[in-house]
Amino acid sequence: MLDPDLKLVIYAEGSMGTLFAKMAEGVIRYSPNPVIAVIDSKQAGKTVQEICKIDKDIPIFGGVEEAIKLGAEVMVLGTAPSGGRLPQSWLNVIEYAISKGISIVNGLHDSINEIYGKDLKANQWIWDIRIPTGVQPNIGAARASILNNKRILMIGTDMAVGKMTAGLELTQSFLELKVDAKFLATGQTGICISGSGIPLDAFKVDHASGAVEEMVLKYKDRDVVIIEGQGSLLNPGSTATLPLMRGSCPTAMILCHRFGLEKVESVTEVQIPPLQKVIQLNEAMVSCMNLFPAAKVKGLALDTRDLNENMAKHEIENLEDELDLPVTDPVRFGAKKLVEAIN
Repeated sequence: MLDPDLKLVIYAEGSMGTLFAKMAEGVIRYSPNPVIAVIDSKQAGKTVQEICKIDKDIPIFGGVEEAIKLGAEVMVLGTAPSGGRLPQSWLNVIEYAISKGISIVNGLHDSINEIYGKDLKANQWIWDIRIPTGVQPNIGAARASILNNKRILMIGTDMAVGKMTAGLELTQSFLELKVDAKFLATGQTGICISGSGIPLDAFKVDHASGAVEEMVLKYKDRDVVIIEGQGSLLNPGSTATLPLMRGSCPTAMILCHRFGLEKVESVTEVQIPPLQKVIQLNEAMVSCMNLFPAAKVKGLALDTRDLNENMAKHEIENLEDELDLPVTDPVRFGAKKLVEAIN
C-alpha cells in the first residue's frame, strides 16, 4: 500500500475526460493520497473539475516538470492504452521522472521495473501492479461455497461501466452502517486505491479462479466482502467474469451499466440485450444449472454521468419499474438502496 502522505501526480496523456482515463479518475476520486496534479498536454491549463465530473480543483499540466515543482513524489500511470501495453512515447517521460527521484505506480502489463529498476535511487521504487506476487495459486475448487459470509460480486454489461466505482461506494455504505465489510480488488486501479488485491488479468486462465478463491478465503472472517468485477459475459474480448464467479461463489450480485450504452465496445458489434435478459444470463451462469450456489442480482448500479440530475432520477425510476429491483447511481445518490437489498 502507498504511504498515504505521499503526493501523487497522475500521468494521463491524451485521455482525461475519456473512458481511457478510468484509472486516473478512480485514483483521483478514491485514493487516500493527495493528488496534486495531472499530466495531459491536450487539457493543459484546465482543472480536473472542468474536464471530469469530480469536484476537485486539481491542475492539469502539459509536462511532469511543473508537478515536480509542486512537490510530487509518485507518478501514477493513469491511462489504459489498448491491450494495457506500454506506449513507446511514454518512455522519455518515465525516464525523466525517475531521474528526478520520482517513484512510479504502473498499472500496465509491461514491467517498468525491468526497464528502469537499475536506475532507482535510495528510497525510490517502482510498483508494477499487474505483476502477481507470491506463489502460484491453487486450482479453483469452489472452496468459497461453504463460507458463511456474504460475498457480493460486481458484474457488468461491458468493460468500463463502473464496477470498481460501484463496489467502492457499496463498501463505504456498508462501513457507514458499522458492517464489517471489505472491498476485494481484482484490477490495477482497485489495487492502487485499496493497497491489496489480485491483478486478475495477469494470471493464466487455469489459475484465475484459484487466485480469486484464495483472496476470498483470506477474508472469510469478514461479514461482507465486495468483489470487484472485471469485463462482462457479453464482451467477446473478456474472459474475466467466469473465474470471478467460480472463485468467489457469490451470494449476491450487483449489475453495473452505463446509461445509453447499447452495444458492447468491441470491434465486433454486439448489441446489449434487455437488462432483464442480462440478469438472467448472469444468474444462470453463476449457478451453473444448480451445480454451484445460486446468487441473484439484487440491484443495478447505473452510471448517469451524461444526464442532468432530474433526468438521472427519471431514468432510475423507469428502470426500477422495468426490473423490479432497486436502481441507483452510487456516485450521485449513494449505495444505500443496494445495501438494503443485500441485507
